[in-house]
Amino acid sequence: MSTLFLSSKRLNAMTTTSKKLSSARLTQPTNAFVEEFTASVQFDHRMYKQDIKGSIAHATMLASVGVLTKDECQKITLGLETIATEIDNGEFEWSIAQEDVHMNIEARLIALIGEVGKKLHTGRSRNDQVATDVRLYLRDMIEPIRSELFRLQEALLAVAEREADTILPGFTHLQTAQPVTFGHHMMAWYEMLCRDAERLDDCEKRVNSLPLGAAALAGTTFPIDRELTAKLLGFDRICLNSLDAVSDRDFAIEFNSFASLLMMHLSRFSEELIIWSSAQFDFVDLGDAFCTGSSIMPQKKNPDVPELIRGKTSRVYGNLFNLFTLMKNQPLAYNKDNQEDKEPLFDTIDTLLGSLRVYADMMSVITVKADNMRNAALRGYATATDLADYLVRKGVPFRDAHEVVGLSVAYGIKHQKDLSELSLQELQMFSDQISDDVFEILTLEGSVAARDHLGGTAPNQVRAAIQFARSQRKS
Repeated sequence: MSTLFLSSKRLNAMTTTSKKLSSARLTQPTNAFVEEFTASVQFDHRMYKQDIKGSIAHATMLASVGVLTKDECQKITLGLETIATEIDNGEFEWSIAQEDVHMNIEARLIALIGEVGKKLHTGRSRNDQVATDVRLYLRDMIEPIRSELFRLQEALLAVAEREADTILPGFTHLQTAQPVTFGHHMMAWYEMLCRDAERLDDCEKRVNSLPLGAAALAGTTFPIDRELTAKLLGFDRICLNSLDAVSDRDFAIEFNSFASLLMMHLSRFSEELIIWSSAQFDFVDLGDAFCTGSSIMPQKKNPDVPELIRGKTSRVYGNLFNLFTLMKNQPLAYNKDNQEDKEPLFDTIDTLLGSLRVYADMMSVITVKADNMRNAALRGYATATDLADYLVRKGVPFRDAHEVVGLSVAYGIKHQKDLSELSLQELQMFSDQISDDVFEILTLEGSVAARDHLGGTAPNQVRAAIQFARSQRKS
């Protein structure tokens, strides 16, 4: 059950005739449309493992404090394990009448083990139960997201190492600025993902806090042991205020904020890949498995994966804004509005996980066209700044040096020559401070090699950055 919604076949098979466990107060049955409109089982069923895990921990805790007997706890645990197997095997009948994953599982538990099953909900509410389940689910999904993020970083490190000497034009304003190495460019992408990984780690700290025990909003009169429950479920800390515990969705918003930043980075990467793979640039070739053809133009190879990820970024942004808007005017404590927190959260998880996976696969097979990159760098007077720096080191004030280089570039454009192709006599027309050692810095290789400092684009600095990155990943 990895999809956001139950399949139409499973949804149509849902029964609406089972007795609702929470309807004793009401004197009339729920309107059939309202029943379906207010139900969440269509999408929250995906939390069944977390719901069962939380219920087993809750029953274990109740037995430890004497609210349940050991035998009752064992029957409840075995019943819940049976239900987990039924769901895993596709044998469980979900009911819209029971509203959500929690009541569906509890109703089935009572059907399986009888009156003892009715004792499970002692000392808790669906309010703290759902808050716990969402945290457990998100915590479980953080690990595969982290794994795919790291896999993408590994792919980038491999490309950076392979292309540490490959030169391409670096751009500002999408105009040729200075030569850089492709390895250096990949390490810029890597650094963005490092910040994303740090944000995910930080977010996980606040996800991993236990709400269970807050009950509906005020706590419970039963002698519960929240520290034991937290230990059983692997939570690092306990939510300290019952009102806040059941109504807090900051952790979901924070995760979506992290996801939005990460998707923004992937979108920026995508924009460059789309440009680079165009016929006008022809810097890279994306694997055929990550592109599509045209229905009418047989020559086309469209970069659909990066384009789609660029588009999906707006989807994740929308989910973030959805959650902000959902929470902005809710008074304490729990409100039915919070049922709407799951679909945007689940959709963001699915979108992010898929985007990272396909990106890691795509970058593992990317082909870099080094000759085309180098030729493009030669066309844009990318070493102009190097000539200005050269003149400054000769004692020429920077503004004067800037003017000399500007005139030299204008001359080169007029005669269709790169600066490195101008003769010494031609260069000396603009400054008598220029001598034959200038050609050491006017080549693309000389330009990138000269930036030999921490964070610079020199190939040996790129390799050092890769080595440092790998050492950090092992520590």
